[in-house]
Amino acid sequence: MNSSRPLVPPAVEARASSRGRVPFGFGSRFFVALLLGLIWLVPAWWIPRFVAAMFIWDLFALLAFVVDLLRLPKPSQLIITRSWEHTPSLATASNVHLAVRNLGRSSIRCTLIDETPSSLRRLPPHLSVDVPANRQGHVQYSILPRERGDLRLGRLFLRYQSGLAFAERWVVADLVQTICVVPDLELARQHALYLIRSRQVEMEKRRRRQKGYGREFQSLREYRQGDELRDICWTATARRHQLTTRVFEVERSQAVWIMLDAGRLLRAEIVQDGTGLRLPKLDYAVNAALSLAQVASQFGDRVGLLAYGRKVQQHVPAGRGPAHLRSLVDCLAHVRAEASEADHTAAARILLAGQSRRSLVVWITDFAETPTTPEVIEYAMQMTHRHLVLFAAVNQPDLNALASKIPENPAEMYRHAAALEIAQRRDLLLRGLRQRGVFAFELVPGLLASSIVNQYLDIKERSLL
Repeated sequence: MNSSRPLVPPAVEARASSRGRVPFGFGSRFFVALLLGLIWLVPAWWIPRFVAAMFIWDLFALLAFVVDLLRLPKPSQLIITRSWEHTPSLATASNVHLAVRNLGRSSIRCTLIDETPSSLRRLPPHLSVDVPANRQGHVQYSILPRERGDLRLGRLFLRYQSGLAFAERWVVADLVQTICVVPDLELARQHALYLIRSRQVEMEKRRRRQKGYGREFQSLREYRQGDELRDICWTATARRHQLTTRVFEVERSQAVWIMLDAGRLLRAEIVQDGTGLRLPKLDYAVNAALSLAQVASQFGDRVGLLAYGRKVQQHVPAGRGPAHLRSLVDCLAHVRAEASEADHTAAARILLAGQSRRSLVVWITDFAETPTTPEVIEYAMQMTHRHLVLFAAVNQPDLNALASKIPENPAEMYRHAAALEIAQRRDLLLRGLRQRGVFAFELVPGLLASSIVNQYLDIKERSLL
């Protein structure tokens, strides 16, 4: 995907063109007029000459249809524009604006149908708008994307008639365009805002010299009660003839690698709170990866991405800056869940070969409950020899609910026992990772992003990397 393409889709504009071999038809009032003409049949029961009056009436109705059709603006006199209010983000409602410019001499009433994919709306929008002569009419409809990546919007179909409504024209506007639905940007902005606020609090705490901050030298200041003796700079104290303390800040420009599993286990769908949409675990993982990338970039760290299934889907070297963050957004938007098991071995080897210096590896994945140790667990342990690993396993809320529910019949008892066994097995595997120095957690999909960001901030605050 071209990284220079703007996140907000550009507006597209096109002139209308005739649709079909016969691009016009009768309006509703024409048929009403014909029905009213049948009234002449009542006196014609006694006076047959009134039948002729009925045909004359129908002739006038047909003449009114022709006049009304000629008064309607030609298709080329209508210009339709589709524009976007915000960047299309996964599971985030936004509006699409349609504008109809009428270059004709008579006002029209339009009915529009925009050809949208089912992942944006369950049904195509059916809209109406009045457009005065030489003016422009506006209308909008809402979308709620349920799928990331590139989506294709088609043509816009339009019917319009004048105020007389005896005739109408059928036209189509070629507004075909491809848009990119990105992960939840608003969630990433919220976590970035949280980071800014937490850093403001950190500045206030630093005045009190609390423990747990980095060891990168920042400045000198006068000694305050509560400062650690090891932070006193004795050479500066001798020069200034008063106790002087060194002030440290959290280390920057460290490497943070996000490993994103796109295998079959991440295809399980979870109901999202608030919208009621059923989204796969991978979408929650992608949103969490974007939030972490946003926060780490704000913190000054370099962020890399490795998204993989059977093969590597996206591989972005560690970097920082707005352009790099934009490329991460584009890559995350195109990560797709695969039906096969992910190749954790190949992904881990690629990361170990490409990142020699110590870094923070945030591995967002899931694992099956098998009698043997899953390979993703084994490689997470191996990485601890060189890197600090944050292992985030996305759990299944339905399984937790089943394990905590009190069974009421034998069938539920067996399911309850199976759920408890699975939960215990997962807990033992994660406990083994923690014993090997891995930050291992089993996280709820809805809290995945906030939990990972908080763990990252805690690691930075404690200078563990």
